[in-house]
Amino acid sequence: MPILDEINAGIITAMKAHDDLPLQTLRMVKSAIKSKEIDKRAPLTDAESVQTLTTLIKQRRESAEAFTKGNRPELAAKELEEITIIERYLPKAAGNDEIIPLVAAARAELEAAGTKLTPRDMGTLMKAVQAKIAAAQLRADGKAVSELVKTELAK
Repeated sequence: MPILDEINAGIITAMKAHDDLPLQTLRMVKSAIKSKEIDKRAPLTDAESVQTLTTLIKQRRESAEAFTKGNRPELAAKELEEITIIERYLPKAAGNDEIIPLVAAARAELEAAGTKLTPRDMGTLMKAVQAKIAAAQLRADGKAVSELVKTELAK
């Protein structure tokens, strides 16, 4: 089922349950996806929808951090709750044990194609690893992937 359809079903469920925070959050998510569709002038693919949701989560994390620093724990808690609601609609997050083989496989493919990888080639390897993660229908934090790629290139 496409992500937007899942979000619409979640909105209906939240409306029936009179659950305000999930309803507001899902409406905001739907609005963000629709905005991206308008900008693109075409329906978003699931990968693009996932990217939009990831961006929304990143924004919420930054807001929660700012609220925590500003001594506003109630607002930080609300942002963290929104993150958990949005994460329900994302694919499974990949752990390091799932990412490491993808990094090794991407490096092997690039080296088999004749590319000698050095630490300067981090961008090339990152792009290949991100493509493998997307192909496996997983999602991964960019910072974690970056650290694993750095470790692999240091070998």
